[in-house]
Amino acid sequence: MAGTISERLRLTPEVADALRDNRAVVALESTLISHGLPYPQNLEVATASESAVRDSGAVPATVAIHAGSILVGVEPADLEALAEAPNGSVRKAARPSLAAALADDGWAATTVSATMIAAHAAGIRTFATGGIGGVHRGALGMAGSGDPATFDISSDLEELARTPMAVVCAGPKSILDVPLTLEYLETRGVPVVAVGQSEVPGFFARSSGVAAPVAVDDAAAAAGIAATHLALGLDSAVLLCVPVPDESALPEDVARDAIEQALAEAEWAAIRGPALTPWLLARVGAITQGASIHANVALIVNDARVAGRIASLLPAPEP
Repeated sequence: MAGTISERLRLTPEVADALRDNRAVVALESTLISHGLPYPQNLEVATASESAVRDSGAVPATVAIHAGSILVGVEPADLEALAEAPNGSVRKAARPSLAAALADDGWAATTVSATMIAAHAAGIRTFATGGIGGVHRGALGMAGSGDPATFDISSDLEELARTPMAVVCAGPKSILDVPLTLEYLETRGVPVVAVGQSEVPGFFARSSGVAAPVAVDDAAAAAGIAATHLALGLDSAVLLCVPVPDESALPEDVARDAIEQALAEAEWAAIRGPALTPWLLARVGAITQGASIHANVALIVNDARVAGRIASLLPAPEP
């Protein structure tokens, strides 16, 4: 089957009706289901995220790919099929791999970039995810170390620079070089806004120790900035960073030490490229005896809840 992105979209009736009536819709990615958590925890988190969006007054639209179509909204039976799929049977779709995923007959889960592409094509303006990808440590080399630059930079950042959308997350994944990720986003014209605190959230921890370029008190203020940014037609996303709930957060020193240990072990084992992020997240989970996984689950659901509020506060798009 050939066709443009828009021609390949398959919206559930619930999502289609909400968009037609100018009601709030929040896109949700699906890689956390296929590549982030084991069954049945992956299904539980996906379901909880959808419920959190609904509780906030919006309609959830989990995005995935199946048999050459882009599903915007996944029915419960399909959500379970995706969650139960054997390891290695589900592709991971980002902008560079989107065509290959659509040319395949099976399932593919959408990353930040692929979810944003699909959501924007469907007319959805708000997207919730756990944490964005970014500039990996060592991507630009280490001064004086002699180590070559890896140029390992997530396609998430380019998508944020080219697709207008309000993106709610818990900050860049803390295994990354957070300051360089923020520099990259600034260069590409992506506003980064911390919600409820002055520092960029630290994913597993409440804070990264890095000052946010912009800080606001609450979701209403964040929605105001998002509405203004989208109305200006600047053709980039606005990144709204919400800290993990306090009761589930790791202490900053615990998160930092676990990440440093995992990074050192990954270097020793020569783990690089697409395998690096999932390996690091799993290893941090083992080092923290599951505490980071608990934090990850909590922040995913919380981001969906806050995104629902923000989507509900955005004015209806101009006809």
